[in-house]
Formats: sequence, C-alpha cells, structure tokens
Amino acid sequence: MRILIYGAGVIGSLYAVLFAETGYDTSIYARGKRLEFLKKNGLLYKKNQNIRRAEATILGELSDNDAYDFILLTVRENQLYEALAELKNNKSNIIVTMVNSLDSYKKWEDIVGKGRILPAFPGAGGSINNDGILDAALTPRMIQPTTFAEISGNKSEKTKQFSKILRHAHIPYQKVVDMHMWQLCHLALVVPIADAYYEADCPERAGKDWKIMKKTAKKLKRNFSFCENRQVGCHLVK
Repeated sequence: MRILIYGAGVIGSLYAVLFAETGYDTSIYARGKRLEFLKKNGLLYKKNQNIRRAEATILGELSDNDAYDFILLTVRENQLYEALAELKNNKSNIIVTMVNSLDSYKKWEDIVGKGRILPAFPGAGGSINNDGILDAALTPRMIQPTTFAEISGNKSEKTKQFSKILRHAHIPYQKVVDMHMWQLCHLALVVPIADAYYEADCPERAGKDWKIMKKTAKKLKRNFSFCENRQVGCHLVK
C-alpha cells in the first residue's frame, strides 16, 4: 500500500506518522522551510515523551507518473485549488480531500477528473514546535473520528479500502451519508464554541461565563434550527 500525504503541517504529519508506524509505504510532500527541515532531520515526532523519527519518504516535488493507492490532501482551504491543479495529471486514482471547506465537490472534480475525489475531514490536533518536532494526537472517537463519504453517498470499493487502511493504522473513523451536509453541521457546532473561546477574557474559563454561554447557546440553537429546517441527515452514519 503506497500512501502520499500532500501537506506537511500538523494534520498531514500526524497521518504520515501513523501510516508509517503501521508499515505502509508512506511519502510526505512538503515545501519551504518545512521541506528543508524534513530533508535534514526526517519526520520527527513526540511519543510517550520520547522523540522518534518516522520511516517516511520526504518529497519536494511530485512526478505525474508516480501512482499511489491514496493521496491525502491535508492543506488549508486557500491552498486547495493550487494543490488540485498540481495533482491533476498524477496517475493516482484516489485523492482524499481532508480540507475544511463547504465548496462544491464538482469544482474539484472539474480539475482532477470525475470519481477521483473522496471528501473527508480529519480527527486530530496538536502542534509542530519551534524545533520542528510534531506533538499531536488523534481526537477520541466520540469527539471527532476521521470522517468521509463518497460524493454520491454510496458505499464503494474506494470507501472500503480507505476504511481498511484507517483501521489497520488504529485511526478512529466513520462513513457518513452526505459529507457536505456533515461538514455544514460540524461548522454549526464548532464555530459558536470557538467564538466563545475568542470572546472570553480567560478562554480556559469560558464555560463559567454565563453571558458568553447564553450567547453561545443561542447561536447553537439558531444553527441547528437551520440544519433541521433543511432536513440534513448529516450525522447518519453507514
């Protein structure tokens, strides 16, 4: 199984580590200072208070003729179209777009070709410290598993294979019916909560500020009413 992680930030680096630890042939594509660090030092990460180095191939350029079983696209939304354009002629058949976006999947398929996109959302968080060392972890299944779906909503060999590699890498996951609507509901939940942290003088005590919590509750009610009125079955899993 050959896997390419396109993007060497926190999310991409963590999934690269997990796949490499499982024994998959893992490559990670990076740019700029992050690429310089990785080429010099390798993909370093913290585990059980120890610093380890993942057995991952570091790439600074991509070949159109080099095919992977899966490409995980782990970039910011403002980098998405540039990344898709670069992958347009690559021979790999499956591009897992782990991007926080409500954009039209058809626009993405118009660039890389119909049937190649598998929309997804990561379940991880953390940081890369000033020494370039990854300090990150998966979020618990009950909070946020890696979530994905075919654009059509149907089960497929593609989703079956992706489930298998996640399971072998001990990455919690769920398949949903409608990925676009799932992300809409996800944003309906997390944006008001994030706003509460930003508005609080002491983010750690935001939950004890009744004025902020009242405002947050109103936003959540409004957002979920919006979702309910449109009958979005975004939390129904397969």
